[in-house]
Amino acid sequence: MATVIEATFDGAVFRPSQPVALAPNTPVRLIVEAARPGTEQPRSFLETARSLELEGPADWSANIDKYLYGEDPGSAG
Repeated sequence: MATVIEATFDGAVFRPSQPVALAPNTPVRLIVEAARPGTEQPRSFLETARSLELEGPADWSANIDKYLYGEDPGSAG
């Protein structure tokens, strides 16, 4: 299982920025990629979706089947 862990190298050891869910002395494989200073934190899906400024009908969520599949939400199928 791969997990991305942000850390700082202090010249001797890597210090994780957040707690790591591993037992002490667990062997791991590190692939080091230096982060560029001032890089932007990843945005959440919701932030990305909102930034797209998509337009659609006001009743989209209430009538999703109608818009996706052409089904009338009031009909018994």
